[in-house]
Amino acid sequence: MISIVIPAFNEEHSIGETIDELRRVLESQSGKLEILVVDDGSEDHTAVEATKHGATVARNPHNVGYGRSIKRGIREAKYDTICIIDADRTYPPDALPGMLENYEEGFDMVVGARTGHHYHGSAIKGPLRQVLKLLVEFAASRRVPDANSGLRVFSRDTITPHLDHLSDVFSFTTSLTLAYMMTGLFVKFVPIDYNARIGSTKVRLFSDSIRTLLFICRAIMYYNPLKIFLLFSLACMVGAVIGFGIALFSGLNAPYYLSIGAILMAVLMFGVGLVAELLRQILIK
Repeated sequence: MISIVIPAFNEEHSIGETIDELRRVLESQSGKLEILVVDDGSEDHTAVEATKHGATVARNPHNVGYGRSIKRGIREAKYDTICIIDADRTYPPDALPGMLENYEEGFDMVVGARTGHHYHGSAIKGPLRQVLKLLVEFAASRRVPDANSGLRVFSRDTITPHLDHLSDVFSFTTSLTLAYMMTGLFVKFVPIDYNARIGSTKVRLFSDSIRTLLFICRAIMYYNPLKIFLLFSLACMVGAVIGFGIALFSGLNAPYYLSIGAILMAVLMFGVGLVAELLRQILIK
C-alpha cells in the first residue's frame, strides 16, 4: 500500500503522463496505490488534467510553496509508505520499484540521487550546488550524493515528528535530508537518471540557494548546535595563530593584542556551544 504525493504548480503539460507512468510502473506490484496531486494554486489546468488521469487532487487556494504542498500531501495521504516525485518528468518513475525494495530492507528513507548532464546544469548552478552539498555533508557528518532530490520513499509515521521543522519552500528536501541524518535515521541514496523537464523551471537560483543555506544553518542549530559554535571557535583560533605569526615577524603589538582577543572569543564561542547543546538535550526529553 503506497501513497504517491506529487506537488504541482502549473504542470498541465506533464502531470497526465507522470500519473499514467506511475500507475503503469507501480500498480501491479504495490497492491493498493494512491496518487495524490497537491495543486499549489496553479493558474492553468493542472488540477483538471490530474483528475482526468485518475489522481486524487488537493487544491491550495493560492501558491504556498513546494514544501508546504508536500506536507499537506503527507498529512492527507491514506497509507504510511509515502513516495514523493515531481510532476515535470525530470524523475524516472521506473526507479521507484527498486527504491521500494531498498526501503523494505529497513531504511527509513531512500533517496534517488540524480545523475547526468541535465542534473549538473549551468556554470553557475553547478558550483552553487557543490557549496551547498559541502555544507550539508559538514552538518550531517557523512557523504551526501544529493541532498535536494525530489524523488524519495519514507514512512509517514517517521517523518511526522519532523514536519513542523522542515522548510515550506524549495528547501524542503534539503531540510528533510538533514532532519533524518542528524537524528540517526537510516538513509540510502540510489543513483537515478535525471531528465530534461517539461515546461519552465520554478526554481529561483539565487534566492532559493540563500533560503537553502539558511535552512542548513537552522538545521545545525536545531539538531547539533555545538557543531556550528565549534566551527566559529576554530575560525577564531586560526585567526589568533595568524595574528601571532604577523606579530612575531613584524614586531607590531596590534596583531598580538587582536590574537589574544580572538582566543578569548574562541573560548566564549565554545562555551556558548556547550550551553546550546545542553539546552537542546533538555528540550528534546
